[in-house]
Amino acid sequence: KLFISLPQNFQALSGSCVIIKCRFEIEEKHDINLVPESAATGLWLKDGDKTNEHLVFHSTDHKSNHFNGKITGNLLEKNCTTVFYNVSSKHTGRYYFRIESGGLKYVYTVNTSTINTLPPNPQCSCTLRCSAETLCSSPPPTLTWSSTPRIPLSESSRLEELISDLNFTATHRQHRVTFTCTITYQLQDENKTAQDNITLHVQYSPKNTSVSVLPSSSVLEGRSVTLTCSSDANPAVLNYTWSREGEGQMEQLQTGHTLTFDRIDLKHRGWYHCTAQNQHGTQNSSVMLDIQCEYLLLYISAHDICFTKCIYIYIYIYIQWHAKVWEPLAESVKL
Repeated sequence: KLFISLPQNFQALSGSCVIIKCRFEIEEKHDINLVPESAATGLWLKDGDKTNEHLVFHSTDHKSNHFNGKITGNLLEKNCTTVFYNVSSKHTGRYYFRIESGGLKYVYTVNTSTINTLPPNPQCSCTLRCSAETLCSSPPPTLTWSSTPRIPLSESSRLEELISDLNFTATHRQHRVTFTCTITYQLQDENKTAQDNITLHVQYSPKNTSVSVLPSSSVLEGRSVTLTCSSDANPAVLNYTWSREGEGQMEQLQTGHTLTFDRIDLKHRGWYHCTAQNQHGTQNSSVMLDIQCEYLLLYISAHDICFTKCIYIYIYIYIQWHAKVWEPLAESVKL
């Protein structure tokens, strides 16, 4: 029977990715269509089941895509699990899955999936509270806050209860920062202190994502080139995804923090994008690869002239041809 299993409702954080776990069933008579030779194709329709009006994602015809994504499941195994990248408010809506393979063409309309996007929340308000026992001392003890590394602190105290609250906004900059609360007692002619500390562990989406190129982003054809993507995230980056910009479309290349060309060619010239992703979001970084044509340097009449290989070959053929033309003329003059 025809059936599809997928989540009915879920929320996605704007700027991150969303994974739709999806499996489908078909009538037995259509099993013969679900074979490698049929080139199974998965489509996602949004807010309607008409392909020509509501298509937003096509697994093989990327020019039809309104959303950047990928079907990670194996359609031949009836797994239609899909990931959409860089989720935004335009992704909000109801989604229908369509399978096409040979003579099988069907839109699943009974079960649909609704995506709701949420604005990102890169920071939150936090309060650290420090408390201590009071002693019969005069003047009363004091509580002070400090941090490593040093950051501006805003604190409020209630001396009657010997409580001090530290209020701040937690961002990725506070990750692994140690806050210390110190109590100071004035006893006779000396001060006595005691302290306690806490180290924050802040989770955040990828930050400071960058792409480096070795040996250089401008390189001669035929050389080896490696692109490396790095990013700061907590939890650590789950995966790096590489894509290339060409003819107005984004071509997905591979995953992994490096992208290597053993022998680079002029066709590899263009913009390359790396997307770093963890469970809290994504961040992109780009680099332009400029491939230089390999050339030979010739010295003619004491002037330096730079020719490409093809020009050099043309000159060589031209000289050889003229040599053959002049050879019989020279023989006739000799006679």
